[in-house]
Amino acid sequence: MKKIYLDYNASTPVAPEVADAMLPLLTYFYGNPSALHWAGGPVKELLQQARQQVADLISCSPSEIIFTSGGSEANNLALKGYFYKNRQRGNHIITSKIEHPAILNPCKFLEQMGAKVTYVSVDRYGSVSPEEVEKSITKETILITIMHSNNEVGTMQPVKEIGEIAERHGIAFHSDASQSVGKVHIDVNELKVDMLTIAGHKLYAPKGIGALYVKRGTELEPLIHGAGHENGLRAGTENVLLATGLGKACEIANIRMNTQQVKELTDYFWTQLKKEYGDKVVLNGHMEKRLPNTLNVSFVNRVGQDILSSIPNLAASTGSACHSGSIELSPVLKEMKVPEHVGMGAIRISLGSDTTIDEINQVLHWLKEVI
Repeated sequence: MKKIYLDYNASTPVAPEVADAMLPLLTYFYGNPSALHWAGGPVKELLQQARQQVADLISCSPSEIIFTSGGSEANNLALKGYFYKNRQRGNHIITSKIEHPAILNPCKFLEQMGAKVTYVSVDRYGSVSPEEVEKSITKETILITIMHSNNEVGTMQPVKEIGEIAERHGIAFHSDASQSVGKVHIDVNELKVDMLTIAGHKLYAPKGIGALYVKRGTELEPLIHGAGHENGLRAGTENVLLATGLGKACEIANIRMNTQQVKELTDYFWTQLKKEYGDKVVLNGHMEKRLPNTLNVSFVNRVGQDILSSIPNLAASTGSACHSGSIELSPVLKEMKVPEHVGMGAIRISLGSDTTIDEINQVLHWLKEVI
């Protein structure tokens, strides 16, 4: 029986064009991009091209793109790097309670280093209130970090409004856009962000590569000290192989971001579920202000993991954490005040650019057999 992959928010396959772009770096282009001889020059050009491709996707200068090993490192560089470099100006950071662990755990670490962190709440749709963010600002606030979209329920945050608040108060603003880049249009200038995180394996590039947009003039302390690679912010010979993959993936997203097509399939999935199960199925997150590919639904009085375990040929996920045989409600749904008898039945379906209506219909059939 055909296996169906609907877990694109967890990771995407490497696009064929991306693999093709990387192949020459496994064979012919092997020089160090810092070398001044014939072997280094072409590799340096490929690195510059990749930086330009990433920059073009989010409308910034290539000099403002810092390549990292992924979204987690980019988030750590943004938070720790900014705090260490600017702690003489203050020690207060504002974030939300539903951030990815790659934000929440660095914040907890920085609290041990003397930072004070305010974790703002979200409403029942998983949305942060710009007003609450502004009310949390103190004279010691130096950084605000709010995700662009939630990886679990897909809710897109009012990043532009929060960016305007941060700009008005002279506070640096970072947004983790790992789940958004490549799925929706992002312009760092419109969003008023000073830093923005990109994760390669969320947009058809390989795992192990990401980037941090750092607005010109934003000062960070590097996490890795050494030679002056990546504008002095990340020492170590650049991974041109993976950077080339990320660059190509960004170029593809810039040319053909099929947001509407994916949204129509996602909406169709939800319509069919609602038609079949009525009040026994609940949408988690915002109906409109969410990623076009993401559908987080709860089957009331059921356990999402049990449903998925009964459909071994479906790759999807649930936000519930399993520990020693027990299942706990997802922290994100808990913060959204989703009742336990609803939240325990949550399943996240995330579509990709190659998802077909036949696959959606097959999954609907499998769900009906199990439920």
